[in-house]
Amino acid sequence: MRRVSLALVALSATAALALSGCSASSSDSGSADGSVVKLLGAEDPATFAPVISAFEAENKGTTVKYTQVPFDQLSSTLQQRLAAKDKDIDVYTVDQPNVSQLAAQGFLEDLSDLKDQAKKATTPEQYSVNVYQDKLWALSVWNSTQMMFVNNDALAKAGIAAPSANPAERWTWEQTVDAGKAAQVAGSKWGLLFEQVEGYYQLQPLAESLGGGSGITGKDMLTADVTNPGWTKAMQWYADLYSNNVSPRGVGGFQTSPVFADGDVPFFIGGPWDVGKFAENAKFNWSVVPMPAFAGGKAVTPNGSWSWGINPASDHKDAAKKFLEFAALNPAGNLATTEKTTIIPANTEAQAKYLPTLEALGGTHSTGVADLITEEIKTTAVPRPVSVGYVQFESMMNKAFADIRNGSPVEARLKDAQSQIEAAWKKLR
Repeated sequence: MRRVSLALVALSATAALALSGCSASSSDSGSADGSVVKLLGAEDPATFAPVISAFEAENKGTTVKYTQVPFDQLSSTLQQRLAAKDKDIDVYTVDQPNVSQLAAQGFLEDLSDLKDQAKKATTPEQYSVNVYQDKLWALSVWNSTQMMFVNNDALAKAGIAAPSANPAERWTWEQTVDAGKAAQVAGSKWGLLFEQVEGYYQLQPLAESLGGGSGITGKDMLTADVTNPGWTKAMQWYADLYSNNVSPRGVGGFQTSPVFADGDVPFFIGGPWDVGKFAENAKFNWSVVPMPAFAGGKAVTPNGSWSWGINPASDHKDAAKKFLEFAALNPAGNLATTEKTTIIPANTEAQAKYLPTLEALGGTHSTGVADLITEEIKTTAVPRPVSVGYVQFESMMNKAFADIRNGSPVEARLKDAQSQIEAAWKKLR
């Protein structure tokens, strides 16, 4: 997600498909005055139960009902129901790159009166991703970044010193691949794994590090730009991982973390949700260090996750807005959204309180994670591009990533992707 981040949402939704339609509130009847806020999202109901309970405790006249939709059905469900002006949605979760498209379609309530509060509550990147045509359409609830998890035992076996958690001593991708190959010679099955092997969120930084940009440019952000030298070089490097057997072709997105947990690879690119996962499952000496950058390139890390917005057709806009402000702008409320999951709060005050807890999950293995994440969000974070054509762009690029790692010639496949994206965008201009 990912996205989950797109990543975390994809995992939790996949694990909880059978819970679709469940409510996180124990009451369906609402309060005495009938004030009910209906929240729609892709998370397990248990995830949002704490923030719902906290809000209801402070707002005795309001009940929040949560309905879950499987992640892979969320986008189509929103399109159908919002287009039909369905009043049974008041607040809904929005994958951040989709904000501009939903706003352009008239599916989000204008929240511009909250601009000042929103700017103060989060980072510039997490504020700007919710802005389209100079209006604010959603509020950031979660944030994310990516890190490199290291199997120190595998490196020691190869006679290689583990990389430092200090961002000033960040490894290069070239250095990482060389060390990964050496670890393979010493017994590791693979050299380097990405968690989102075909996901734009995790692969965007490769091109950005080499000066290729996000892949979307132009005044209207509807010009594809994925054939420039930066993109071509980054994707050729990525293709070489698979053609040289440094990374496996047969393992899909979000299926690679068990390979690291089993000790079969020295380097794994993952997110904050993996800290707790590896603390429980990895039985070797591991650590967390900065995501690499290319030699001579800039350090870039993914940024962003989920925002929440209000349905313009809602009959409970005042109550919906109050709940949204509690979940995003109130530090305690925002912190409650992460009580049952390992994702980063978008509210900076909530984030500062949360990160030490995240670091503690991994014990000595995750020492320094709080400072690392704080530094990455502050200095190297690059959000996914804001464009009304992002949905089509991401879909077509993810297909291109899949083809490239499976052997398609890089330059030709990127040209095909650019042509396909431009054709899809003609009707948006």
